[in-house]
Amino acid sequence: MSKNRNYNFKDVDMLLASKTIVEILKLNLTDLSITRSTWTEEYANHLATKIDDAIENYLGLDKKKELRDTTSQLASIQVPAKRDLSFIKTQIEVDFGKDAKEIIKALGFNKSLRSVQRGDQEALIELLYSFKKGLNDSLKTQIIEKGTNTALIDRIITYADQLKQTNLTQETLKETTKELSEEALKAFNNIYNEMIGICKIASNFYQFDPLKKEQFTFTKVVKNMNAAKKVTEPVTI
Repeated sequence: MSKNRNYNFKDVDMLLASKTIVEILKLNLTDLSITRSTWTEEYANHLATKIDDAIENYLGLDKKKELRDTTSQLASIQVPAKRDLSFIKTQIEVDFGKDAKEIIKALGFNKSLRSVQRGDQEALIELLYSFKKGLNDSLKTQIIEKGTNTALIDRIITYADQLKQTNLTQETLKETTKELSEEALKAFNNIYNEMIGICKIASNFYQFDPLKKEQFTFTKVVKNMNAAKKVTEPVTI
């Protein structure tokens, strides 16, 4: 397994083995509670619930799906935004001739265009906001009167807020995803550490009972569990 785990098993194997050992603990509480007063039925049930919660909340969870979805959404906004900005820049150049240079500068194209063409996400947001800010009512009217469709201008203005919000969501999710991974890892390590403590005490208690001792040996439980899985796998021809 990857670094920072306290165990070398697959997460699923560690959790299922832990659940198995908890059930064995329940069956032997009469013996074990003599030497460990905190090992009660309530304790065992609480531990089982903690393992179930970890399985439900983290096991097999695709933590980056939402981030991928947001990144995809971001790309879906960037493509039409770049296209529409290119459309309107060309129309301004055609419609205003020698006066187009100042208009294009006022709308922010000179400052950010090259970075946008290289795929800079923040530069695109900056350009869209420069366009929105620079497009006063008078200039907007002039551009529309020359033949540019109002819908094109309105779309570009809308892109500014959409792209900014989606970009903010993406950056937030990057941090949230990192925190979620650390949260899952902490939960898994805590369960494993607690189970190993139980196994050490119980296997020592049953040191003269090899069968019972094996039931509280974590590596043995994982090994037996995997062996059982192999036996029950269907034969493929």
